[in-house]
Amino acid sequence: MMEIPNWPRSVVMPLEVADAETLAEIHADTFVRAWSADEFAAMTSDSAVFGLGLRRDGFVWPARMLGFVLLRVAVAEAEVLTIAVRTARQGRGLGRFLMDEALRQLYREGVESCFLEVDRDNQPAVHLYQTLGFEVVGERKGYYYHRDGPAATALVMRLRLR
Repeated sequence: MMEIPNWPRSVVMPLEVADAETLAEIHADTFVRAWSADEFAAMTSDSAVFGLGLRRDGFVWPARMLGFVLLRVAVAEAEVLTIAVRTARQGRGLGRFLMDEALRQLYREGVESCFLEVDRDNQPAVHLYQTLGFEVVGERKGYYYHRDGPAATALVMRLRLR
């Protein structure tokens, strides 16, 4: 459990199968093609997948998840499956904090490289990944769907951890 600087009563904790409904809710708030609670339950129960959830406690309400990151690890490589922060909480550094924590864990586990796909048009996310050291290594045309408009190209990015 890691406390977040400047976010009192907030912690990052491992995701559990019991979080599936909340993960699906946050994902639907963030992405056009949202994943279901069943998909999240299957992923969080997979031994090759790990995730971190950012929770904030309140004085009069129970811990509320604000965002999460989910990754798959295979030997020396990892892939960010998805990362999402509630729309109302975006732009406050929470995604960066989640990614930093996930990358630290990958490094501790001896992972050599981490991959992800990001919508080329999502400049805040592209910028975040570039500041973390990710580099573009490929593209996937028509990978992301938009509510109104044509499918967008995904940038395939890689970070060398070692």
